[in-house]
Amino acid sequence: MISVLRMSFSVLVTVLVIITNVEAQEMKKAPIDTIFAQGEKNPYGEYFTGQTYLTMLSNKGDEWNSSIGNVTFEPNAKTNWHKHSGGQILLVLAGEGRYQERGKEVRILHPGDVVRIPLDVEHWHGAAPDSWFTHISIETNLPNNQTTWLEPVEM
Repeated sequence: MISVLRMSFSVLVTVLVIITNVEAQEMKKAPIDTIFAQGEKNPYGEYFTGQTYLTMLSNKGDEWNSSIGNVTFEPNAKTNWHKHSGGQILLVLAGEGRYQERGKEVRILHPGDVVRIPLDVEHWHGAAPDSWFTHISIETNLPNNQTTWLEPVEM
């Protein structure tokens, strides 16, 4: 009987270790449900406040007249003020975000929202203070669309 109890205890401990390891692995992923991969740390991080991640879904090229990226923001992360000479479209996938054009009120963003940003309009976008946020960024009117990065957002 003692032998059976020891074996049962050993199996229970092994199962708990496996469950704990699986949960630890899952916690390394962004705690946000989205269809595309989170991606690597954003290589343009110098133009953002906080941590963001980027997965390019379609790169700028001769055949397609746009570039499309999946951007994931940790809570309170945001872009600097910036503008696009060819405009930009944001498709909100998950979490809660913020968008603001210079001189206008902040807009709260939710999954399913679409933000159409006109040519050369200074703006920023990012996550709510307490929420992860993911959007698709579409740069329009390529190949001549250039991004001009400006100062960090002060809030």
